[in-house]
Amino acid sequence: MSQNKNKEPGLTGQETDELLAQFDKESNVRRFTGIPNLLIKGLLLLFAAYVFWVTLIANLPEQIRRSAFLGLLIFIGYMLYPIRKDMTKQKNHIPWYDFVLGALGAAAFIYYVANFDAIIARAARLQPLDVYMGLLGIITLAELCRRVVGLPILVVAAGFVAYALTAGFSLRRVVHQLFYTTDGIIGTPIGVCSTFIVLFIFLASFLEKSGIANFFIDLANSVAGFTAGGPAKVAVIASALFGMISGSSVANTVGSGSVTIPTMKKTGYKGEFAAAVEASASTGGQLMPPIMGAAAFLMAELTGYSYAAIAVSGIFPAVLYFTGIFLMVHFEAKKLGLQGLPKEEIPHLGKLIITKGYLFLPIVMLIGLMNFGFTPAYAACYAIASAFVVSFLNKENRFTSARLADAFIGGSRNTIGVAIACAVAGIIVGIVSLTGIGQQLIGKLISMVNLPVFAATRTSLILALFFAMITCLILGMGVPTTANYVIMATIAAPMILRSSADLGVAVPIMAAHMFVFYFGIVADITPPVALAAYAGAAIAKSNPIKSGITATRLAITAFIIPYMFVFNPAMLLIDVTPFKFIQIILSSFIGMWGLAAGLEGFMLKKVTFPWRYISIAGGILLIYPGLVSDLLGLGFITLVMAVQIHFKKSEPRLLDP
Repeated sequence: MSQNKNKEPGLTGQETDELLAQFDKESNVRRFTGIPNLLIKGLLLLFAAYVFWVTLIANLPEQIRRSAFLGLLIFIGYMLYPIRKDMTKQKNHIPWYDFVLGALGAAAFIYYVANFDAIIARAARLQPLDVYMGLLGIITLAELCRRVVGLPILVVAAGFVAYALTAGFSLRRVVHQLFYTTDGIIGTPIGVCSTFIVLFIFLASFLEKSGIANFFIDLANSVAGFTAGGPAKVAVIASALFGMISGSSVANTVGSGSVTIPTMKKTGYKGEFAAAVEASASTGGQLMPPIMGAAAFLMAELTGYSYAAIAVSGIFPAVLYFTGIFLMVHFEAKKLGLQGLPKEEIPHLGKLIITKGYLFLPIVMLIGLMNFGFTPAYAACYAIASAFVVSFLNKENRFTSARLADAFIGGSRNTIGVAIACAVAGIIVGIVSLTGIGQQLIGKLISMVNLPVFAATRTSLILALFFAMITCLILGMGVPTTANYVIMATIAAPMILRSSADLGVAVPIMAAHMFVFYFGIVADITPPVALAAYAGAAIAKSNPIKSGITATRLAITAFIIPYMFVFNPAMLLIDVTPFKFIQIILSSFIGMWGLAAGLEGFMLKKVTFPWRYISIAGGILLIYPGLVSDLLGLGFITLVMAVQIHFKKSEPRLLDP
């Protein structure tokens, strides 16, 4: 399936932009032409210049660097995002009040930068002007968050602030904590965002401009396009690859789904299934190293593990996730009798690697440099430079001055939503640190799960995990991945660790953090607010709720694996021997095969319901690492397979005429 042929049934550029604006608030920006367009682009280029200057040249105190970072973004954000969604249709129009709000918000953060030494010397003894400027910064940040990210995270943050004020903390104390310390808005989340995440966003923008998205689709076609139900498998592989550099489930769904979903429907898949495949695969892209939806950098900061260790630990669960979707797609194709794509529509793998394989070089350089001890920030900078250099190997995707500017502009624009979400998440972290409410919430949750009937058993830990899962899913329905992870890492992850400690169960901190990270991500495909699934349904013209339910079924491993690696961290490659690792790989993939067959109701032939349950049970037992569980699971699946072979052989066969 060539690139041009792929585009024929897909969406136009305008349709893609409209769809993104509908489901992705970060894409709902004003449109500019002429001189205003040049001025806005100039602002975005100025921000990009600041990011690379701070990373490569300057040596500023963290408070100054982070405050200036946010001040620039707040002003740009008010220029790009209107007060109401319908106002994006007005070209070249920025109301006067947005100029005022943008300027005041930026001025509040610049005030901190200009008076840094004096404010630090005053500590919590803020002057009235300090309080007013801090309030101004918090309020303008909150309004921009409403426009860019949405209300849910703002409601959560406002609830925490209200708690602090009603608990007896003065307004002056709250403002100091949130605006002038590194425990609040300019705390760890925005620090990680301004140091690491922003550079990987720029790298993703450069890779996108280099044509890597189309290369991923062509590569997936050359590998799986000819197999049964090929286009759906192409969607899974391409989304896994693109997810390595994309931090948005919705953007990934719309970007690759505009090509893959119409092709899946043309092959014979139902609209709901096609939308679900793309949505579940695109959402899973955030689980795939090296970027993992930008949360890997935050996890490194909050857990004390190195970024490389987190990326390595995330590989096997992510591969297992995509394997599950791939197998269910395969069984669905077999069940429906679907064929692959015609040979003439499939790119030649060898020729594709020779002509476009160079697009992988920036990713290879990124991983290689980090393995040699470079910081993620410097590795990302070198990878960006390599993306620029290797583009000259192909005239079609060569970086001209205009394309280079667009890459920097795209990176700056894509940073706004992530940074604002991180800053508002910092408000929640700041209040937790100030009031100790986190420990109170953890204590209450622990008391709920440590009922006498469950004492000294793993059941209480399972209940703690269940409550954490539900909280992550609810919060994730309206909060971006990075902010969701920060909030849950502050409250839910410590609850898991404390529950396990009370029971004497050794749960590594990485396993607890990975648990909340996974469930924050799969909220994008979990009804009733499954934005990625709804975006896919809009392309497929299918029922959104049915698409979301189907996507949840396809992504069922994401609801199982986190429980597994909490109880057996070997799945995260923590303290695992080579023999144990091989055992885990073999048992897990066989388990995924049995689980997928049971859920889809097809193995060698149609699987009836009693045997489907046995196959599902066998799959789950095999995914859970352990010799006894592996033997039981293997026995269940072997039994189902024997029954399948028996009835397959006994089916009447038609003689050739």
